[in-house]
Amino acid sequence: MAKRKSLFRRVNDWLHLWLGLISGIIIVIVSITGCIYAFQEEISDLTQPYRFVAEENRPFLPPSVLQKAAAARAGENPVLGVNYGHTGKAAIAAYMDKENGYTMIYMNPYTGAILKEKILKNDFFRIILEGHFNLWLPRPIGQPIVAVATLIFIVLLISGLIMWWPKKWNRANRNKSFKIKTDAGAKRVNYDLHNVLGFYALTIALVLGITGLVWGFQWFSKSYYWTLTGGKSFVAWERGTSDTTAMADMQYPEDKIWATVNHLKGNIQIQFAQKPADPISVTYNPEEGTYYKREFWFYDRYTLQRVPGGGSYATPYEATSRGEKLFRMNYDIHVGAIAGLPGKILMFFVSLICASLPITGFYIWWGKKKKQKKKKTPAFRRLQPQQQAAAATL
Repeated sequence: MAKRKSLFRRVNDWLHLWLGLISGIIIVIVSITGCIYAFQEEISDLTQPYRFVAEENRPFLPPSVLQKAAAARAGENPVLGVNYGHTGKAAIAAYMDKENGYTMIYMNPYTGAILKEKILKNDFFRIILEGHFNLWLPRPIGQPIVAVATLIFIVLLISGLIMWWPKKWNRANRNKSFKIKTDAGAKRVNYDLHNVLGFYALTIALVLGITGLVWGFQWFSKSYYWTLTGGKSFVAWERGTSDTTAMADMQYPEDKIWATVNHLKGNIQIQFAQKPADPISVTYNPEEGTYYKREFWFYDRYTLQRVPGGGSYATPYEATSRGEKLFRMNYDIHVGAIAGLPGKILMFFVSLICASLPITGFYIWWGKKKKQKKKKTPAFRRLQPQQQAAAATL
């Protein structure tokens, strides 16, 4: 007689089943879109030649000149800023269109020539990101749904590990827990794909879930930061402000700020001040392919003095604590970029496994349900018609 499972195991198994059924389709969508987005930079570089320009032995044009060139396309919409890319990359000016939304203008930073105008909402990877982040629903609706599903996914990983854990570590159980029996029937192979692949992907899948929750819930982001930094309070990202009492008629202040930072090697974005109290914003990223070393600086548009703002990104990466460094790496860890292309490949395959788990899990549940239904069918109904007729005469 089989030993009855403990109450803890029964509750754990019940939670794993029903939480999986509830969140399954969302986990599949989020995982598949994550797979695709992992190689966004690499695929975009291959398919979008307007992102590149030939290097020239002369300085880039200042922001005001590129702003004027972009304004011809932007029309009545103010140009928001200019992004100077890494070596060999096109500059990007941007504006917000009432009908099309955020629009990017790719430009040659040496000549101001316009290479391409792109409506961001129509970009393939933007569409993928919208699905990943909010299921293509309005953000106030979709984003909380994805956040809750991600939290459930973490619970499923933990409950799945409890279900996977062998009662006895004998050879048969080890083989069942660590190996896929490829020569078995479809049901057994499906079970092994769920059980074994789920175990091997567990650690990285937890990393994906935890790093994803940083964007999902403010309370989690603050708690995560507090834990990593040994009790420091989370400093929210905010823009600085310009002192309107010092208003002065200064021509092209963004060019003056650009002159102080254009010696830096890397990606530099200058965001123009639109309102009287707005600062001139500078985002600097010394490395290509990652974002954890980014810094945000803000300058008073009238005095050109540095003003506070930028949260944890206001300080140079090298000057932060270990916990703050890890927190700033969150995006790059999430997409695998922290380990370069091998890291992205790893995250791709783990995301693919995560997408498969609800599908294989559903198939396991469906198979058991059909088996239970078959067991409940009366023996008389399981007989062939000729046998039923013969049985009826007895």
